Amino acid sequence: MKRRRKKKEKKPAWILRLVWHFGYKPGRVMREVLEWTEVLVVAGILAVLIMSFVTVRMHVPTGSMIPTIDPKDSFFVDRITYYFRDPKPGDIVVFRHTEQVLVRSVDEGSIAEAAGVTPGDQLLYLNSEPVYSTEAADSHLASLPDGAEIRLTVVGGRQYELGSKAADGAALADLGIETREQRMRYVKRLIAVGGQTVQIVGGDLYVDGEKLTDPRFDRYYYSNDPRFRYGVEPTLVPEGHYFVLGDNSQNSFDSRFWGFVDEKDFIGEPYLRVWPLDRFGLMR
Repeated sequence: MKRRRKKKEKKPAWILRLVWHFGYKPGRVMREVLEWTEVLVVAGILAVLIMSFVTVRMHVPTGSMIPTIDPKDSFFVDRITYYFRDPKPGDIVVFRHTEQVLVRSVDEGSIAEAAGVTPGDQLLYLNSEPVYSTEAADSHLASLPDGAEIRLTVVGGRQYELGSKAADGAALADLGIETREQRMRYVKRLIAVGGQTVQIVGGDLYVDGEKLTDPRFDRYYYSNDPRFRYGVEPTLVPEGHYFVLGDNSQNSFDSRFWGFVDEKDFIGEPYLRVWPLDRFGLMR
């Protein structure tokens, strides 16, 4: 007669074994509470890991990617792809970008304090140059000749006169201004990578002198705004950086204004639209 194998007993939850180890013997109700606590903790950890390394859900708050992505669209972003391959021109990419540069603090006794710069001010212009990041502002400040007058404009139209540039005054910190950046996730189309030269001519895109004819670039790209600083003339993309544009370039804040995306700021690639339901489907 065949002997029936004894069913293996289920091990108690690790949290119960832990409290038993410390001498606590919970009753039936408390055991259930602890077991559910374990489930919720594990689920929370998995959610954090997935959102950090696998996928993230987001939407585009503007019409910069119409018709590819509408402002009401909600989609998931694949965060794994770019661990295994480099982004390619034509990809729709998600990356972190500085939305605002704010004054975090002003050093006591500094030029900025004497001028009246206030913590919380949002920086708009350094002289006539827009402030899109602390790094860009410091670069522009360093490029000014010694003795040049420095003027800072903030939201609300206020202007601060920060005196003349000194030989050793090559950054905002040298003027007594410590900044913090508010960064957001942006979605754009990748146009050119490091080492390539990009230019918009007559609404068309040219990379290394060759017109881009792929259907993904089949739209009119605007280049007639005086605020555009990149891509209007032949623009070399630095190594380790990318040039990106919105598909709806008439209404897109992109590389034409602020330059290039650092590869370290890339997040991933949209892959699944989940809302609205009539647009549900893969995005690649």
